[in-house]
Formats: sequence, C-alpha cells, structure tokens
Amino acid sequence: MQAFTQHTGLVCAMDRANVDTDQIIPKQFLKRIERTGYGPFLFFDWRYLADGTTDDPAFELNLPKNSGATVLLARRNFGCGSSREHAVWAIENYGFRVVIAPSFADIFYNNCSKNGVLPIRLSEEQVEDLFQRAAKHPGYKLHVDLATCTVKDDHGLALTFAIDPSRQHNMLNGLDDIALTLMHEAKITAFEKQMVS
Repeated sequence: MQAFTQHTGLVCAMDRANVDTDQIIPKQFLKRIERTGYGPFLFFDWRYLADGTTDDPAFELNLPKNSGATVLLARRNFGCGSSREHAVWAIENYGFRVVIAPSFADIFYNNCSKNGVLPIRLSEEQVEDLFQRAAKHPGYKLHVDLATCTVKDDHGLALTFAIDPSRQHNMLNGLDDIALTLMHEAKITAFEKQMVS
C-alpha cells in the first residue's frame, strides 16, 4: 500500500448523499481479479451516457474544472451499500487520495484506509463550507496532513479531523494487513517449524 503522509490536490465536489458502492463501481465490473484497472469504470452509470462510452458532460468528474482532481468531496453516508472493496480500488485507480464527507459506511471507511485512500469525516457544517469554498474559488485545492490531522486551503481555512491512532500509523507507514502480518514473519516461521517437528 502506498503510504499517505501529506497531500495537496484539486477538489472535485460531488453534491450527493448516500452514494452507494454499486454507483461507485457497478456489479458488471467485479469479475476482474486484479486490483488495478478500475479507474475507467468509476461512477460508470453516472459518468457515461446510455452508450457507455460517451462522457455525460453534466457529471461532476467530466467537468473540465475537475480534471485531475485527487480530493473527492461528498455528502453524508458515502460508500453505503455492499461491502465490495472494488469501490475503493476504483476511487484509488482513478487518482483520488482523499475522500471527505460527514459520514461513511463502516466497511467502505475501513477499506479506504487499508488501500491508501484517506477517508476524512468532518461535520455537516464544515463540509457545507467546503462546498461553498469549492464553488467560490476556481481550481480549489486542499492541503491534507495526516501526521497533524489537518485540512487547510489557500484562503484561510484550517480544520482538524479525528482518526484512530493505529489506522493513522498504518497509513503513514504504508502498512496494509499483509504488511502488518509480515512484520511478525520471524515468529510465524518459528511457530511453523515448531509445529512440524
């Protein structure tokens, strides 16, 4: 997993609540066995017109002002629905490193931090302020620092967010579940040798 320390990125404001995982990555794309290649299918049903290839010019990701965005701003209950980890893979493959919302579905939230995408919970009021700032300032960017748990912009905003210390440590050091297990490789090997003897 790619470590997350600091990130500065363009904000894509998606003014939608209850965005579920079937909208993030529709079921027909779950047959892939790799963790890569999901970016083109992110928000597929919203992103493309009925032919499945033509960009819907009204959709947030297709707006020229959001080209290259790496911070996704959304409303409450982001990532609800099924527990598919593919949803986070699609978000990460597209290029988003941060998702900010007032609340997340628990499984989606956990999947984010285990795949190098930082989910940040802020209050409804703080998120509303970010939407207003994104609308007011073309090319709106946020500066996120995981070590200090801060979110800042170039217009005087300074917010703090909470994150579980173990989750913070793992993301700062790029440790997913496999990497955490391998930290105990010597003990695991010794145990296995003991079991066969």
